[in-house]
Amino acid sequence: MSRRPSAAGNDRSQPLRYAHPFFTDTPPADRSAAFSPYGARMASWISQESGPIPPPRTKSSVLDLAKILGAQAVEEIRQAGAIRFHAVGDTGRSDVHSNQEAVSVRMAADYSVGDDAHNPAVFLHLGDVIYGPNKAQLYRDEFYRPYLKYPGKIIAIPGNHDGETFEGTDPKSLSAFRANFCARTAQIQSAAAAVRIFRQTMTQPGVYYLLRAPFVDIVALYSNIAEGPGSIIGANGDQSQKTWLASTLATLAGERRHGQRKALIFATHHPPYSNGGHGGSEQMLADLDDACAQAGVQPDAVISGHEHNYQRHTRHRNGRQIPFIVAGSGGHNDSHIDEATGQQTGDHSFDKSFKGFGYLLITASQATLQIDFQPLGETRPFDSLDVPISPN
Repeated sequence: MSRRPSAAGNDRSQPLRYAHPFFTDTPPADRSAAFSPYGARMASWISQESGPIPPPRTKSSVLDLAKILGAQAVEEIRQAGAIRFHAVGDTGRSDVHSNQEAVSVRMAADYSVGDDAHNPAVFLHLGDVIYGPNKAQLYRDEFYRPYLKYPGKIIAIPGNHDGETFEGTDPKSLSAFRANFCARTAQIQSAAAAVRIFRQTMTQPGVYYLLRAPFVDIVALYSNIAEGPGSIIGANGDQSQKTWLASTLATLAGERRHGQRKALIFATHHPPYSNGGHGGSEQMLADLDDACAQAGVQPDAVISGHEHNYQRHTRHRNGRQIPFIVAGSGGHNDSHIDEATGQQTGDHSFDKSFKGFGYLLITASQATLQIDFQPLGETRPFDSLDVPISPN
């Protein structure tokens, strides 16, 4: 490795020795002067180049499950004593025989007609719904067709590919995503109507929001447009999402002090921890930790996509073991993953890994959070864990 960047690191008129100035064993703490104007690490560069994070349509940015399913359905779930939902990311399809459609069919098998209270309430898509240009047109074949037979409603957070822009076809970041998931009213989008598919748009308040449901609160965040690392900070240092997160967690902390304790899940597209090709997002995790520290709460689990595989990491923090799950296995390729052997890195261990396709089935009750990863072609989950709901 390069011992030190050359003096050209400060001079943009001179070529860089490597593709980026961060290929060096100089500790990040010693880089600030030598690496200007690029910053001390890749995350510093990303923070200068972040895309915009559009503000929510509503002041609170809260999505109540009753607004999606109806009050009666939510009450039936409450009476049943648990809520189930699907989660996975990184889909898109190239043909009718895609792995995305196979995952969709397998998830649909978790539903039983007439068993409304025990069926999965929703499918939370963990981002990268659409890849490539012409996103508005691609929703027909990369979203509406593959989920034609999936009976549940689908909510989502955007991934980096959902936020990317292309001159001529996709000049405005997140435009197609917001049209399909953040509509003001539930309606059949033209991409679905053109092929007579009945699936209404979602009415999420924005690209980040709090999903309120029986037994669980889900903080859904947008981690921006970079291939990596992720960031909850927007263009020009926009802190709005992080400020909203801290305020939202403070509200939940207040509810807990009055005995209203539910499971708390964070959902991000980019994973805080990863042993795959993209790697984790250290600065994003620090921003999440900062918001949690301000409120005095921690999530019971963190779920993400981005890596096209399955991973389970466990964070050992303040006497708790918090699972950080990566499930970008919804159908778009499948990528290399290191073997998990429980190896420890800093405050977390790498406990499970799977190369292939599948999805999460998550069940929240008053006492526990059960997380199962169901791979294609298997009758039993590859990984299953029960997380006790922490009092704080």
